[in-house]
Amino acid sequence: MTEWDIRKLRVLRTLRDRGTVTATARTLLMTPSAVSQQLSGLSRQLGVELLEADGRRVRLTAAAHLVLRHAEAVFAQLERADAELAEHVRGEVGEVRVGAFSTAVPALVVPAVRRLRGTRPGLEVRVREAEAAEAYTLLSAGEVDLALSLAAHAPTARDARFTRVPLLADPLDVALPADHRLVARAGLRLADLAGERWIFGGSGPWSEITTAACEAAGFVPERAHSAAGWTAILAMVGAGMGVALVPRMAAADRVPGVVVRGLAPRPPRRHVVAAVRRGAEDGAAVSHLLDTLRAVARERDGHGAPAPPP
Repeated sequence: MTEWDIRKLRVLRTLRDRGTVTATARTLLMTPSAVSQQLSGLSRQLGVELLEADGRRVRLTAAAHLVLRHAEAVFAQLERADAELAEHVRGEVGEVRVGAFSTAVPALVVPAVRRLRGTRPGLEVRVREAEAAEAYTLLSAGEVDLALSLAAHAPTARDARFTRVPLLADPLDVALPADHRLVARAGLRLADLAGERWIFGGSGPWSEITTAACEAAGFVPERAHSAAGWTAILAMVGAGMGVALVPRMAAADRVPGVVVRGLAPRPPRRHVVAAVRRGAEDGAAVSHLLDTLRAVARERDGHGAPAPPP
């Protein structure tokens, strides 16, 4: 029987995901030469060529993709074994490391942690704020156990590395200065704001989300300002410097000088998903947290709508 080396298979999978030997070495905290040695050794063990030259880089051969297709099932089973062993050793006591984007932390993660304190007091949740796309990088690298991200910036459901769980379709509202001429307009549409100056997010996916939503409404938004966080964005809105799209999860309606309006006839939405490494969802600790996140997300649906126009 062929000898399969899990560590070398992880190196091969990381090369597939990162694209270059240098990036693979950086991710795995190895030297590029060590990565090359591991892959050469795996090739010898399996008796097939796994890499071929592609200019100055290398790419995976068809045999390498075949190997990884089967290896994903092995990795998933090992995740299940880890989870079951942890449950056997610790029982209800456990730890889940969560990577989540900024608005998901107060809207979903914190309420879930509060609830778990009453139902699973031995379960510890450690939170790491990360950009939506970065959360998956942390998950694949083993630095977090559960990622909260946006569906538009996540690997597809066909990605064998992860199990994805849809949580919430978060409506996008518009934040207006309190004295804006359209604050009281009934049936406010995104197209009504085509001539406005827009405040964009300066990091993460929010600039793309704003642009895509406005273009779907038939106009290209004028980018007047940008900022990395909601505090700065909403402060500029309140000062009359422009308008901004905001996720309902951001609770922007609580900011003085800012009026948040829902958009008609149907607001644009961003889809929030949770993901774990495939197989880990069977573990008690991760399963309890996923169930609690689902419950919190269900309770948010239909709640927290912005106030009607004055």
